[in-house]
Amino acid sequence: MEEDSSVAALDNIVTEFHTYEDFLDSQITSMDLYYLEDEELARQLVELGYRGSGEVLRREEFETRKAAAEASRLSKRGQRQTLASAGKELKDNFLKALAQREEANRSGQMTSIIFIRDRNALGQEISGYIDYSHRLKTEEFEQYFSGKKRLLPRSTDLSFYNWDTQVSTSNPSANYQVIAENSSGLLFKNKRDRKILNVDPKVSPGDNSTRIPLQSDLYTQVVIYDHTTRRKA
Repeated sequence: MEEDSSVAALDNIVTEFHTYEDFLDSQITSMDLYYLEDEELARQLVELGYRGSGEVLRREEFETRKAAAEASRLSKRGQRQTLASAGKELKDNFLKALAQREEANRSGQMTSIIFIRDRNALGQEISGYIDYSHRLKTEEFEQYFSGKKRLLPRSTDLSFYNWDTQVSTSNPSANYQVIAENSSGLLFKNKRDRKILNVDPKVSPGDNSTRIPLQSDLYTQVVIYDHTTRRKA
């Protein structure tokens, strides 16, 4: 019985917290931060079991349980969801690239960031960085693949800038934290593996990341940054 309650407690943790970092943060007190003066160190101590008042849960076990919970959730929804790009005759390079990455971004094997620069319905030049995986899960992409609507950056995306009004916004997503105030320029930190993705075209995008500029007839400029998370077999 005791073992069953312990398993249930771990399952509750996986359900309650979106990322392992969120779980670690829940175990850190303001007093810990006061004395340690380092959030990353505080997280490491919780992970090792030296801090925190709750369950000790290793990253690998959290990820394994998280994956199992997600698989269970998807199985309860029935058969695998049909891809929004399935059966579409795509001619533009950008839409083809999105279709090639759709399944991986839906499954979590890849978290791509899309940079788009173009003009909105008012003719204003806008640009921004979009968390493709997040947008796939929060809106219907059939409208984009069918050509009924154009995918454009919004003020709620990772980063958005209106060159005419000079309105600028940045927001964290389910997969990335935004590091805007940095000497290296705009950076994105993946919440799963904590790797940094650098969008500066003059430098490497970072570990497990690739930068793919695309020629598109639909947009002024498009770049896709693919980030894959290493998983143990």
